[in-house]
Amino acid sequence: MPSPSRPERGRRAWLAAMLATTAAIALPGTAHAETWPARPIQLLIPYPPGGSADLLARPVAAKLQERLGQPVVLDYRPGAGGTIASQALARAKPDGYTLIMVLAAHAINASLYPKLPYDTRKDFAPVSLVANLPMILAGSPSLQATNVKELIAEAKAAPGKLTFASAGNGNTGHLAGELFDSVAGIKMTHVPYKGSAQVVTAMLSGEVQLTFDSISTTLPHVKSGKLRALAVTGSQRAAVAPEVPTLAEAGVPGISITGWYAMLAPAGTPQPVIDRLSTEIATVLRQLELKATLAASGYEPVGSTPAALRTHIDAEINRWSKVVKDSGAQIQ
Repeated sequence: MPSPSRPERGRRAWLAAMLATTAAIALPGTAHAETWPARPIQLLIPYPPGGSADLLARPVAAKLQERLGQPVVLDYRPGAGGTIASQALARAKPDGYTLIMVLAAHAINASLYPKLPYDTRKDFAPVSLVANLPMILAGSPSLQATNVKELIAEAKAAPGKLTFASAGNGNTGHLAGELFDSVAGIKMTHVPYKGSAQVVTAMLSGEVQLTFDSISTTLPHVKSGKLRALAVTGSQRAAVAPEVPTLAEAGVPGISITGWYAMLAPAGTPQPVIDRLSTEIATVLRQLELKATLAASGYEPVGSTPAALRTHIDAEINRWSKVVKDSGAQIQ
């Protein structure tokens, strides 16, 4: 039998490549190739409704489902500092139909919890860094101090008496408080809650005196006069609250913490699906309507490549492991 001609060999090579691409996005376990997405997508949220992850996920999911042509359903799995939702994702089928919106706590938990039921670096496929969000140090009606200098003086006068709330053990707010204690040379008592909504309730009632929480959930109550903003934790003032000083400006240099939110898939999810998701997220985050919605709550849209997100998470794991070690914080 004669050998195929060069044009014929080229055609066969092209056809083989096309078949390989089709196979790459075929869903595991289906009887025939299925173009992704062919059914609703489940987006896990590690904290209860009403928190900063929820406030970001809702508008982003709505725009994503317009682009993908399939519903993006939010599935709340709160508890254990976000590790319950992360464990659920690690065990999910890697077919592109189960995703998660993680917070910075995802990187913190790698060193805060001695025995996680998953490997933070190996069990997840990075998709996109969705947004950054400034954090704010706010005081409740029960706090006597009106600024950071007075707060430190009050804390030094009665070590352990002042309480600060966070949205859960391992949350960025928890470690921000621990870092603030260390840098300022004071000791406050951490009170964890199950999400930002509960933190706000406790703060408004005066049950706790302080919180390091996302600006999206706290600022509305600062604007209404029910809570007092003492400082933002980033390296520069927040665009939505330019009147609030940074911690450095308030007399506590050396602390720069910004919350971040990212979308992950289970490890092993086909790369064409990951790339499509990353591209669509970046596209919706460029839409003027969504940008305006997010900016009003303090979010700073990003939209990164999967590789850039992996680099970011690795750096955050390394960074927070030092903070955890230095503070002595640990969750059993």
